Amino acid sequence: MYSAKKILGLIGRNVDYSYSPFIHNVAAEILQLPYHYTIFNIPSPEQIPSALEGAKVLGIAGFNVTIPYKQDVVACMDKLSPEARTVGAVNTIVNDKGNLVGYNTDIAGIATPLEPYKSMIIGQPVGIFGNGGAAMAAVEALSGNFNPSVIRLFSRNREKGKALCHHFQNKVPPIPFSIHPFDDYPAIGHCKLLINATPIGTKGLNSEHDNSIIPDGTGAIHENQIIFDMVYNPIDTRLLQMASHAGAVTIPGIEMLVAQASRSFEIWTGKQMPAASVKESLRKMLAEDSRLS
Repeated sequence: MYSAKKILGLIGRNVDYSYSPFIHNVAAEILQLPYHYTIFNIPSPEQIPSALEGAKVLGIAGFNVTIPYKQDVVACMDKLSPEARTVGAVNTIVNDKGNLVGYNTDIAGIATPLEPYKSMIIGQPVGIFGNGGAAMAAVEALSGNFNPSVIRLFSRNREKGKALCHHFQNKVPPIPFSIHPFDDYPAIGHCKLLINATPIGTKGLNSEHDNSIIPDGTGAIHENQIIFDMVYNPIDTRLLQMASHAGAVTIPGIEMLVAQASRSFEIWTGKQMPAASVKESLRKMLAEDSRLS
């Protein structure tokens, strides 16, 4: 007997490049769950409220949210998880009988791949590039799990950087922040961990593909660092190539993508994602795409 599938999807702008549909549909197929995941490209933030109202009417089961709408959707939520409220950004939405509940699984997605390097990070300066929802999740993940000596926020817009720091000003214990431009290479070089929480380097997104958040030849990346690039398409970004060449530890964005997807999948379905099998399928798909391109 045919059973209609529940619809899940990714809300973003120009995100046809995303691997999220592959990840969640493979997981649902392995577990034989009645879900189908697709992409919803929304051109402007002004359309977010009407899109989510439509989702309630249509009975769409849930969403992931990506650049640039993780903060825009917050005002549309009927309820927020403690993590989403603290960060002020939502990347996972559940439609609970017409009530939208917002979660933030990016925090777990960031903390999980960094856990093996915890002893290297504790008490050391760390740097985050960006000032949006992903950067806010990185601040929460680092301050809550890794106790760095200072979080250096590298931002192209100093006022937005200051607003992010202000958001966390009442956190206990307090977080020591400093704000820097993208080209403060001495400050970059003194960070034990660097996280790219911007879309710079994403394939098919804009003219910044093939670029790196840190240009070649600066000497800011070296072997005593951990470089975590949230960009996952391509997997081996220019930033990660530079870091690997310099002898640094590298963490590709695919690790965060699967870690946060696992938590989202569990929230929606109540089932644990078969992450190892999903990763293996993803690697095979990417290898085939690389062979054909």
